[in-house]
Amino acid sequence: MFLKNNSSQSTVKNVVTLNTYADKSYIFKDDAFKPLKKLTYNTSNFVTSYLNNKDIITATVNISRSIPEEDIADIIEIKAYEEIGLDQANSYMISFMEIESEAEERTYHIFVAEPEVLDSLYLPIKQETKYLDLIVPAPLLYKSLYIKEILQDNNSHCFVYFTQNDAFVTIYRNGQYLYSKSIEFSLDQIYDKYCETVGEKVDEKEFYTILESEGLKTTNNDYQQNFMKIFAEVFITINDIIIYAKRAFNLDTIDQMFVGSERGPIIGLDDYSQNYLGLHSTDFNFNYNVTNEEWYTDQLQYLMLLSSLEYLEDESSFVNLTMYPRAPSFVNRASGQFIISTFAAISLSLGYPLIYLVGSYVNDAKIYALTIENNKLETESTKYKKILGEKKNIIKGLDTKIKKLSDLYQGKTKTLTSIYDTKVNYRLKSGTFHAIADELSKFEVQVDNIRTEGDILWVSLLSTDDRKMTELIKYISETHFDELKGIDIERIEKDPANNYYKGLLKVELR
Repeated sequence: MFLKNNSSQSTVKNVVTLNTYADKSYIFKDDAFKPLKKLTYNTSNFVTSYLNNKDIITATVNISRSIPEEDIADIIEIKAYEEIGLDQANSYMISFMEIESEAEERTYHIFVAEPEVLDSLYLPIKQETKYLDLIVPAPLLYKSLYIKEILQDNNSHCFVYFTQNDAFVTIYRNGQYLYSKSIEFSLDQIYDKYCETVGEKVDEKEFYTILESEGLKTTNNDYQQNFMKIFAEVFITINDIIIYAKRAFNLDTIDQMFVGSERGPIIGLDDYSQNYLGLHSTDFNFNYNVTNEEWYTDQLQYLMLLSSLEYLEDESSFVNLTMYPRAPSFVNRASGQFIISTFAAISLSLGYPLIYLVGSYVNDAKIYALTIENNKLETESTKYKKILGEKKNIIKGLDTKIKKLSDLYQGKTKTLTSIYDTKVNYRLKSGTFHAIADELSKFEVQVDNIRTEGDILWVSLLSTDDRKMTELIKYISETHFDELKGIDIERIEKDPANNYYKGLLKVELR
């Protein structure tokens, strides 16, 4: 069976795979893969987990081929801070793998995780198992399908996988990881979108039962219509990602698409991939030739198992984000070396004086070798401190330029806004004055005098009937309410000399 572990690491007999997000674990033991009820500390267990795509930062960097192998890790770490824009004050877990290329420069995929995220997910596990051997970025789990020749490595494949709290699209070309991106359609988010669509919170158990057993082919018309709306959005988003990947990585076509979920295949998605992507899709559900008691097991659990077995054979080709490796063997621990050295010293103290002399020479030789190594490391440290200092000065200068440009931009923005308000939002008073003057004639009210003060208009009115003045004021206030801040006439009095009514109208524009 291809899952047989032929590793020389005889201490590892079982493989434990963990989905920390769903709190589910499995164990591969005696050629059977089955759920593990409780995690325990056991040095014969190889413990593996994965990190969701949304919890990692990915990028590609180029470095010169002239850089020595021993300096590559340091250079890539520096470039990760520079090109991704990581916070210089924080530390990150950074791992990388090289992209096969014949270009002038070497290209690497880098994967970055925040220690706080790792601790929140895996510290509770570490308390039970005492270590985690391997933590793989979820998009890299598919690599084992090509290593085990389950998929051909001469095609381009797109994988879409829905977990309870993440959904991500991953693209491989010729068996090599190319690109991955999370989308806002995890199973939890799909459930929330469904509830939002129907306008009420539906029974969660019923929802997942229908999604898992009937999918988009359900006979329940309400569920079918709403599933169609949601998954139409899903495949529109996937199409945008594929278009970007083709343009960014010179990808001619996608040969095959695989769609799966943590809860099992979703029936009916092939029609959507045909309609929205023009691609034939297959359920992401492979026959791994493993004895299992469940009707369906999360496929990422199987992929972790395959990755673990490959890692035991060759760990150099894997991206490993673990911060919790198992303790080294006794002879490789500092405490073990101390005990061994102490025992040896005691033994030598009981021997001939010549043994002391030989031990002294050995210690002197070790001190000399360590001194040389320490000097080399100090030189390397000084070199990289100088590089970091130069980069910090460059960053400081760029920050100053950015601030100047930002201030200049804000000043121009304020000027343009002021000009726009003056040209677009300025309201001509003459139009309002003309409208009011026209309405005076409608109500047979004459104007004795008119003057303005800013946005305030004073009009001295004459009329043979005081009711016409009040009707005029009422009409103006109702007709121009959105243009006026206030309208008032303090009093209306009759002129005994000519029987005319006079009033001083105050109109305040907005």
